[in-house]
Amino acid sequence: MQESGEMYLETIFVLSKKNAPVRSLDVANYLGFSKPSVSRAMGILKNGNYIEVDDKGYLTLTTEGLKIAKKIYERHVVLTEALMKLGVDMKTAEEDACRIEHVISDKTFKAIKKHRKEYKK
Repeated sequence: MQESGEMYLETIFVLSKKNAPVRSLDVANYLGFSKPSVSRAMGILKNGNYIEVDDKGYLTLTTEGLKIAKKIYERHVVLTEALMKLGVDMKTAEEDACRIEHVISDKTFKAIKKHRKEYKK
């Protein structure tokens, strides 16, 4: 899956955690993207069986979509926190984590999580 697809899935996940139904418009507003761009992306995600769209336009992550969204979200949270612990300001840490979360290997991320766990002891 491409970075943009992961980003959309993560956004749907984050918005759905607020206990409100999520629509394409919500995703567009959250990301600051145009409605047509988001609509096209939602079609691709739907065709890939990563999301479902009901008759009212509400978006729901499928099992596979949720799996990817949770993975990316966890990376975002852990990387943001790690960067801030290194002295990076919150805004920069979040922006950098957003870029890193899509390219970091599972092996490296696992090592960061292990170090973080040991460091918190």
